[in-house]
Amino acid sequence: MRFVFDRVLAGVLPAALLALTAGLAAAQPVEITFYYPVAVGGPITKTIDGYAAEFMKENPGVTVKPIYAGTYQETIVKALTALKSGEPPVTAILLSTDMFTLIDEDAIVPFEELAPGAQDQAWIQSFFPGFMKNSQTGGKTWGIPFQRSTVVLYWNKEAFKEAGLEPSRPPATWTEQVEYAKKLTRRDATGHVARWGLQVPSSGFPYWLFQGFTTQNDVLLMNEAGTQTYYDKWRPA
Repeated sequence: MRFVFDRVLAGVLPAALLALTAGLAAAQPVEITFYYPVAVGGPITKTIDGYAAEFMKENPGVTVKPIYAGTYQETIVKALTALKSGEPPVTAILLSTDMFTLIDEDAIVPFEELAPGAQDQAWIQSFFPGFMKNSQTGGKTWGIPFQRSTVVLYWNKEAFKEAGLEPSRPPATWTEQVEYAKKLTRRDATGHVARWGLQVPSSGFPYWLFQGFTTQNDVLLMNEAGTQTYYDKWRPA
């Protein structure tokens, strides 16, 4: 059976997997391969191993095998390679931006097929709606939010002093954000920008950081089908 949880979308082996394994566990042992990308520091493997152990304790006959597959980019490559070899992972934590690729590759199935019961549906609907936006398309849910990261703002106190701003007080509203950015932007004698007052890093996941500005202002950057973008004309959510 092909089934890959969609990343930052992905559940921690809870209700949906119970629906998947409940009938099978009683009849024969079940092994669930669980691809997990290790893209952050800290003892994350200890946490994931703990989740797996807890799940197996509560579900005798089901073995969860965490496989630490590298970065998110490496994990999607390994997941699709395993799929084409005929031995795909049962579950995987993958980026939400991989959803359309996984659907096109016939690598995932929607949660509605695995969790049709009322309790399962209540579980799916219990998530914050904003977190479900990039895990649903075509009226179906392809992923469940998991390990959602929080975007943080760093500010340079020395630059704040130079611009006449209070160093210990970051912008608290969108209006202040714009005002601060204008004051912090510095140009040289020729008029060229020597320092931007606000910057989204271009390395890592810039689209995700940019969405922190757009989504909070009720703006969508693409349609639900993933076939049209709105970078040139912002569309209200």
